[in-house]
Order: sequence, then C-alpha cells, then structure tokens
Amino acid sequence: MVIFGRGYHFEHWKNCTWLQKVDLRYWGDLDTHGFRILDQFRMIFPHTTSFLMDRNTLMQHEISWGDEPKPTTVELARLTPDEAVLYDDLRFNRIRRNLRLEQEFIRFGKIEEAVACI
Repeated sequence: MVIFGRGYHFEHWKNCTWLQKVDLRYWGDLDTHGFRILDQFRMIFPHTTSFLMDRNTLMQHEISWGDEPKPTTVELARLTPDEAVLYDDLRFNRIRRNLRLEQEFIRFGKIEEAVACI
C-alpha cells in the first residue's frame, strides 16, 4: 500500500495504530525539509525506513538538481548515520548551495528498482 503524504501534514496518521505493526517506508525530496519531515515522521513511527534518500541517488541525478528556497538547519535526532551525514552536507552547503532534488525528478527506472527491493 502507498500512502500519499502532504509534507509536514501527517498528524492524522498517528491514531492509526495498525501502522505501528507494519513496515513503513518514507520517500521524500532530497533536501533539508525532506529529511526534517522524515525525522518528524519517525517521532510517531520510529520504525520507518527511508528509500531513495541517499547520496548515490542524489549524485546520479545531478542534471535535475534545483534550489531549495528556504532550507532548514535545525538538528535532527532521528536520522540514521548515513542520512545525518547527507543532511549535514545539504544544510551546510557542502555539495552546493541550497541543493534540492525533488522526488519527481528521480528516474522512473530507479524508482522501480528501489520498490522491487522492498
């Protein structure tokens, strides 16, 4: 099952206790807010695993990079070590200033591969 989210607006899912008993995957934009949303989602569903939010995916889609208009720089406590390193690279502009890869620009073949591995 796929649940379409609306950015930070997922509070209504917290009462769905059955979601605590299933594997959850999160896929958001590869930017600072995508990681912040993941971090907040894990406050409710700590067992959530991200996919297509890694350095390889980001670097493979350089042609589709855009600009994040208002990046966040807050500390995020619920990221995995790899996610935290990439988040820091984004928020401290280590790769490029205000870098964003919107999920809509990830190649469909890459999405198919990732979903097939779930």
